[in-house]
Amino acid sequence: MPRVAIGEHDHLYYEVHGRGEPLLLIEGLGYATWMWHWQLPALSARYRTIIFDNRGVGDSSKPDAPYSIEGMAEDALRVLEASGTGKAHILGVSMGGYIGQVLAATRPELAASLILCSTSCGGPKATPAPPETWQSILAARALPPREALRRSMEPAFAPGFAGAHPALVEQIIDWRLAKPTPAHAWERQFQAVAAANLERHAAAVRSPTLILTGDADRVVPSANSELLRRLIPQAELGVIPGGGHLVFVEQAERVNQILLDFLGRHPLG
Repeated sequence: MPRVAIGEHDHLYYEVHGRGEPLLLIEGLGYATWMWHWQLPALSARYRTIIFDNRGVGDSSKPDAPYSIEGMAEDALRVLEASGTGKAHILGVSMGGYIGQVLAATRPELAASLILCSTSCGGPKATPAPPETWQSILAARALPPREALRRSMEPAFAPGFAGAHPALVEQIIDWRLAKPTPAHAWERQFQAVAAANLERHAAAVRSPTLILTGDADRVVPSANSELLRRLIPQAELGVIPGGGHLVFVEQAERVNQILLDFLGRHPLG
């Protein structure tokens, strides 16, 4: 299994799929490489697609020390280097979008294009999740593991989606339980997101950028994507009706086509 060192004792796990122009995928808070189950076949058919586990999840190390978005952007850079990749397209979802903004802003020569999905720049202008989302997540902590994941994930889907697709939800829970994220690692990732104010990074992005949001996102409301569009000079915004925070799962075929269309319009220069 490919791994790259981050410090003396820790490592990141990564995979490379397909051939073509390189495309780095950066996952969200608490999620591991399985998150790309619905994107990997379509994207790797045309692109050399690199996926990895952020520190704290999956097969990567889970240090109990402060994490930061800037530090995780350095992790992503190490994955690019270890995989023999220079300039690449970058796609980040949720927390991965935070990481992608920092990477594109601080290493512009490496970012051929940037795709930000279900994400924000954080800071005082960001629109927070509604109170009922946090109530659901906090209430889940007292439940047994499977039920806790089921309850905490429910707001990440568009209203009614989880109830209409129980097998899909249970598959995700199975993946999460197979390689659980320790409580300390989830908290470290959460603290990194909560502390982030990336307005200056977003404004410094010079790559062609696609911002995707579902208008039913109850975790990172779509107003955050509108803010990003105003901050990033070469940004275009795509709003997917009825899409939740996990719109790339709920409407995978549609999202994949949007991704491929955008990437096709912005080849490596």
